Amino acid sequence: MNSKRPVFLPDFIMSPSVDKVGVEERVARFQTRSIKNESKRQGLRMALNMIDLTTLEGKDTPGKVRQMCYKAAHLHDQLPGLPTVAAVCVYPSMVRLAKSELKNSGIKVASVSTAFPSGQAPSEVKIMDTKFAVEEGADEIDMVISRGKFLAGEYSFVFDEIASIKEVCGKARLKVILETGELATLDNVRKASDLAIHAGADFIKTSTGKIQPAATMQVTYTMLMAIRDHFDKTGKMVGMKPAGGISTSKLALHNLVMVKEVLGEAWLTNEWFRFGASSLANDVLMQILKTETGVYQSPEYFSID
Repeated sequence: MNSKRPVFLPDFIMSPSVDKVGVEERVARFQTRSIKNESKRQGLRMALNMIDLTTLEGKDTPGKVRQMCYKAAHLHDQLPGLPTVAAVCVYPSMVRLAKSELKNSGIKVASVSTAFPSGQAPSEVKIMDTKFAVEEGADEIDMVISRGKFLAGEYSFVFDEIASIKEVCGKARLKVILETGELATLDNVRKASDLAIHAGADFIKTSTGKIQPAATMQVTYTMLMAIRDHFDKTGKMVGMKPAGGISTSKLALHNLVMVKEVLGEAWLTNEWFRFGASSLANDVLMQILKTETGVYQSPEYFSID
């Protein structure tokens, strides 16, 4: 890794402490907010267009990835005018296939890297992992931070590793996964958010989806505040991706209300906000069909993958 990067990180050490009670009270207000029918209709379509449709299992096959890519581009052909999802997220070994299947669709291909989900590998291996994904055609990289190093207080190491991966990404946008379920406190979530943002993250992301709790609204709110404070100081936008545990339209809409009120409407686009999910799309489709036809369909009416 580049030895010229800063060793001292005063901005990270000076991260503000988080008022846990205050966060819980604010989040509770977002969850009780009334949403009018037209706003709900718009919000559902917006949420659908913000999904990173994801398969990250050891048993992933080319057939499963092809099926998921088809679903990404053809969510429900019986309902014309639906948006597509934002991206398909796969392991590096499946990037080339996904890129081919999604050609000319406008849907991005995201790849996890850096020894996802544990992050327990030498930095050189993580860099090679990322280079391979980028060379295979990934538009976006979802990396995991070294949580063990972070929890041991080795913030300079974590910063340096993120910055090295950012360099390798080239034109690919970098999402930095904090794995908030392992960080234990909202103070740690805030510190890790600030660290990732300063190291060059294009997005900060809650979780791998492999650890619970994952994308709680309290955690997402804390990360949104880090993004807002950074924007207020620098004028630079950073994206947000809650992932893990967001499987219902209701929760997705609550998150969108929170994003609008904390960051503003500029973030209400898939360029700056994503949902990492595998099952959310079907629930959103079910709710959209209800608003359009007045009739509920079961989740099984839509493709499973």
